[in-house]
Amino acid sequence: METPFALAREALILATALSLPIVAVAAVVGLFVSALQSATSLQDAALAHLPKLLAVVVATALAAPWMARTLVAFATRAFGG
Repeated sequence: METPFALAREALILATALSLPIVAVAAVVGLFVSALQSATSLQDAALAHLPKLLAVVVATALAAPWMARTLVAFATRAFGG
């Protein structure tokens, strides 16, 4: 049985690992949209947020099975199942 501190550390690392793909997609899409806006001098707020929102939704849908499996494996290990 692991100590509560080891479980807390692992939970924090797991939270970072699970959120990293979504944050990376948002950052890459944001960088691309920012470059596009700079090149075209088009500063529309909807253009800045809508592509990021759509990309995050798609990335979340694609990563959801992996995220769920990883989270269930951690919960099973943490609660001794």
